[in-house]
Amino acid sequence: MPELPEVETAKNGIAPYLDGFVIEKIIVRQPKLRWAVSAELSQLSQQKITALSRRAKYLIIHTEKGFIIGHLGMSGSVRIVEQGDVVETHDHLDIVMNNGKIMRYNDPRRFGAWLWTDNLDSFHLFTKLGPEPLSDTFNTDYLFQKSRQKHTALKTFLMDNAVVVGVGNIYANEVLFQCALHPLKTAGSLTEEQAERLVKSIKAELTRAIEQGGTTLKDFLQPDGKPGYFAQELQVYGRKGKPCPICFNEIESLIIAQRNSFFCPHCQPAPKLQKTKSSKGVKKVAKKSK
Repeated sequence: MPELPEVETAKNGIAPYLDGFVIEKIIVRQPKLRWAVSAELSQLSQQKITALSRRAKYLIIHTEKGFIIGHLGMSGSVRIVEQGDVVETHDHLDIVMNNGKIMRYNDPRRFGAWLWTDNLDSFHLFTKLGPEPLSDTFNTDYLFQKSRQKHTALKTFLMDNAVVVGVGNIYANEVLFQCALHPLKTAGSLTEEQAERLVKSIKAELTRAIEQGGTTLKDFLQPDGKPGYFAQELQVYGRKGKPCPICFNEIESLIIAQRNSFFCPHCQPAPKLQKTKSSKGVKKVAKKSK
């Protein structure tokens, strides 16, 4: 699934071809995505794009009339093509520009979304979102206070969009490894020093991923058709059974809240208490620390 760096990469990639130009029309070939494509999009024409931005994993195209909000879902991608290029399978939506370019959305699994709003502040999908991870609002004091008396697993806590947006499964695994914290550690047991390490690691990891073009997943392509390159540097995600890059013990995995979690049992010691609310949904429980 495209995560925050992938969406940021997509935004940066399409911006030169959209920002400041005029939308001639929007072609919707498949309106049945995760949610029905907003009817306003098919009716939109001769609207200048004034800016592009991102909120969490949502791509926002600003127009003079309102806002087009896109989500890439599990397998979606956007790319820039020429008018007249062949339409491929799963090309569900085109934004046709007055510069001869088209922003084309492809989504084999159709879990994405393309919506319209005339007011971002009241847009229903944004009202309960936490701060952006690269903003000053997301800091040590915020994360520490937010974690107080939380009994959920730390990995689940970090992936909660009401806590902080955009820390998806891949990056949650990576930052927990970097901070030597087990994914089943309860959020409420965080110390201030651990919260500080997490905040710094999240900011650094996401920044580096954005700079390198996002994580290479089979379904994600940048707008120029090139894959991202960040997967080369993943230390634990998807590496079950392979040696830890620090201690060379085998990377292990377990399921937390229906998501694969990867960790080093030596560098990330298991929490001492196993039967807590944090273990809900865990299919394989880590052994107790000695």
